[in-house]
Amino acid sequence: QVQLVESGGGLVQPGGSLRLSCVASGMIVSMTKMGWYRQAPGKQRELVATITSGDIINYADSVKGRFTISRDNAKNTVYLQMNSLKPEDTAVYSCNAEWPIIGTMMHTDYWGQGTQVTVSS
Repeated sequence: QVQLVESGGGLVQPGGSLRLSCVASGMIVSMTKMGWYRQAPGKQRELVATITSGDIINYADSVKGRFTISRDNAKNTVYLQMNSLKPEDTAVYSCNAEWPIIGTMMHTDYWGQGTQVTVSS
C-alpha cells in the first residue's frame, strides 16, 4: 500500500525558510515522478515543483529561484526547501506521486495528507 507522509510545515516570518519532507512507503521515489503542490484558501490547487525519475525538475514561475525540490533515494524521501518565503506562499502543501502502471502509459496518483505552511509576521 502506497503512503506519503509530509512534515516540516509551520509558521514562519516573511523572508524565512522551511524544509518540507515527504516520506514514501510502498513505492520507490526514484522510479516515480514526484511533486509538491499547494492549495491556498479559496484557490485551486497548483503545482509547486516536480522531479522525474530522470531528474528533470520543473518549478512554478512563482517559486523559481526560491524553492528547491530534491530526492534522497536511500531514505525514499522527497524534500522541498523553501527560502525567501512570502505571505503569498501560505497554503497547505501536499506531496504527490505518479506511480506508473506497468505495461501502460498511465499512472496512479497518490497524495499525502498535506502540511500547513503559514508565512506571516
